[in-house]
Amino acid sequence: MTARLEIEYDGSGFCGWASQPQQRTVQGELERALAIVLRRTVRLTVAGRTDTGVHAWHQVASHEGEAAQLGSLNALLPPDIAVLRSEAAAPGFDARADCTSRAYCYRVLARPARPALDRGHVLHWTHALELDALHACAALLRGTHDFTAFTPADTYHVRFERDVLAAAWRVREAGLLEFWIEADTFMRHMNRALVGTMLEVARGRRTLEDFARLLTGQPRSAAGPTAPAHGLHFAAAGYEGRRLLSAPDAWLALGS
Repeated sequence: MTARLEIEYDGSGFCGWASQPQQRTVQGELERALAIVLRRTVRLTVAGRTDTGVHAWHQVASHEGEAAQLGSLNALLPPDIAVLRSEAAAPGFDARADCTSRAYCYRVLARPARPALDRGHVLHWTHALELDALHACAALLRGTHDFTAFTPADTYHVRFERDVLAAAWRVREAGLLEFWIEADTFMRHMNRALVGTMLEVARGRRTLEDFARLLTGQPRSAAGPTAPAHGLHFAAAGYEGRRLLSAPDAWLALGS
């Protein structure tokens, strides 16, 4: 038997997804609650590991054995984690190995006044911003590129090419901008480094041509800063080749 979980969490109070000794993590809290409900040790596999401070709207995890009862599980979890679904999956289902794409959303609030309600979930941006430049950068991301410039130089990655299936900036209400991206896999800090660099282009500090060159395997030092973690959200995981952002408004359904 195999179980599948769909989870949302506020990453503000966690040292990322993955269990770490003496650290509060999403995986650690979930496995603790599952062990109580199921009366056995549980080890979770996740579709996309998130770093410290990164949030999730529709994270997917799996474990061997029967599914835990949803109400009992949520009763044992802290308020910054909620399990949306806990159900049986096909035997042998693996949330990570079977995942064919992941989608993320980075949120930027471009206005003079600082945020009060979403202060832990958006990057507050007070500088000039050229929207056409952001859209042009996103268009360049689609396809297969070498993203060496957008992951730390001290890395465990051995393959730096990623296939970006969709990428777009969306303008919401009251100065809220969202960068949506779907790819086969992502490297550490990749989305945040992309956002930090695109914002430099939109501010006029680098050109679109500079950004295009970064997609050919330039060193990390050639790209822009890594945007803060609190603006990033793991949006969803795709399986069996399902494209998460294929329809024009598909991203709306993935948001919180």
